[in-house]
Amino acid sequence: MMGRQRVPAGPEVWVVCREMIPAGSVFAFLAEHRRALFPPQAFADMYAPVNGRPSVPPGLLATVVVLQALQGLSDEEAVAALRFDLRWKAACGLGLYDQGFDPSLLTYFRRRLARSSDPDRIFGAVRAVVEQTGVLTGRTRRALDSAVLLDAVATQDTITQLIAAIRRVARQVPGASALVAAHCHACDYTDPGKPKIAWDDEQAKDALVSGLVTDAFTLLDLLNGQDLDEPAEHAIGLLALIAGQDVQPADGSDGTDGRWRIARRTAPDRIISTVDPQARHIHKSGQQRDDGYKAHLAVEPETGLFTAVTLRPGAGAAHHETAVAPDLLAAEDGRLQILADAAYAAAELRAALTIAGHRLLIKPPRLKPAVIGGFTLDDFVIDTRAGTVTCPAGHTVPLAATGGRHQQRRATFTGLCAACPLRDRCTTAKTGRVVTIRPHHDLQAAARHQAATDPDWQDDYRRWRPMVERAVAWLVARGNRRLRYRGTDANDRWLHHRAAALNLRRLINLGLAHTNGIWTVIPITA
Repeated sequence: MMGRQRVPAGPEVWVVCREMIPAGSVFAFLAEHRRALFPPQAFADMYAPVNGRPSVPPGLLATVVVLQALQGLSDEEAVAALRFDLRWKAACGLGLYDQGFDPSLLTYFRRRLARSSDPDRIFGAVRAVVEQTGVLTGRTRRALDSAVLLDAVATQDTITQLIAAIRRVARQVPGASALVAAHCHACDYTDPGKPKIAWDDEQAKDALVSGLVTDAFTLLDLLNGQDLDEPAEHAIGLLALIAGQDVQPADGSDGTDGRWRIARRTAPDRIISTVDPQARHIHKSGQQRDDGYKAHLAVEPETGLFTAVTLRPGAGAAHHETAVAPDLLAAEDGRLQILADAAYAAAELRAALTIAGHRLLIKPPRLKPAVIGGFTLDDFVIDTRAGTVTCPAGHTVPLAATGGRHQQRRATFTGLCAACPLRDRCTTAKTGRVVTIRPHHDLQAAARHQAATDPDWQDDYRRWRPMVERAVAWLVARGNRRLRYRGTDANDRWLHHRAAALNLRRLINLGLAHTNGIWTVIPITA
């Protein structure tokens, strides 16, 4: 049952210590307005109406979650602040002698949110305040970006993952522990330490890998066809995936003789830890490589307010910036000016946003010439309607469909490049230059031309696009680039709480007030 407002233990801190709480701070604002921001009815559907023991009031828990996300604290640290920090006590309406509650209640509250019909209601509550203030009215720019958030677990190598996956099956599948003891002998799976081998001996490592893979396949065969619950099925599926993603038959073997070795490749969408199977390797750029997730953000650049956020695994086409961007803009009304870097420059996304009527300031990716310092695609005259391509030397050839699902067309200059004086600047291919034209070529070419020649485009991009970096800096400040939870859903809830806290702080700095039941922004004058 949902708890109601608690009677403070001792004098209420906000009443007796008001002068000690910084004016204009998030703490002072919540002390005055937390009930309006998080009314009890906003959480009523998460609790039984009459049955059960009354819980800690959800408005109090929501306030703690916001302050916790704002300051980047663990559950234990947040409850310690609630007990000993006068600012926290004032913000939460507690008395001087209130002891708070057990940290586990924050875990239970997040679970209730996750299982509810609106798991992001705290972010939604702050977004409703933004809408009521009208602070975004007339501000039609939205900057899109993503930020790498590091996972909360250690990346595991192939050997460690195989051992951990077999141990998980032994724990979670009924009867599997006896099967592991009877049939799996590559190492002692009851020993929590690393296997005792000469780790600098490649033959010993290969022998261990062969034994672990054999044990994994043996265990999968023995458990095949059993009727299992969801955790057990997940454990078996994870073992099957781990056993196949990083190994291949040893040289001269087809795998039937039990000889395996670590593959000299990286599997697409590779699992990097059995502790957090949804974390991934992330290549944000050619130089930046991390492990974890990506936070995808939509920001109004003038105010710095987050209009939408979501967290996704860091790898896979379904989680790329161009795939996530429509979700970030789904709740927007009217035409917008979209600012984004080259990660959002895919032709399909550009076409969809153009059809929707938005003005795009999306930086086109740089074209790569076939020869360093040579001609790029824009040096060719491409007429997609007539179906012809003319090279810089003046040779014109027809475009021919390549077939397949990509709907590409290709212009082949075979026989025309051999004696061409511009060959050294155009191609190194023996048979001559081949130009591939993809769908939406004209749209992409026009975008490149506009970015290179339109002063208004360039001025707007330089002025407004960098402002999203300010919001990213706020997001990851105070150690918040490192995540505290495992799995996409839990970390996505954290991201929404962090964005809600930052939005609330930003609104307060802009002059947020609550008068006669209405949220307004009264600009603060110097």
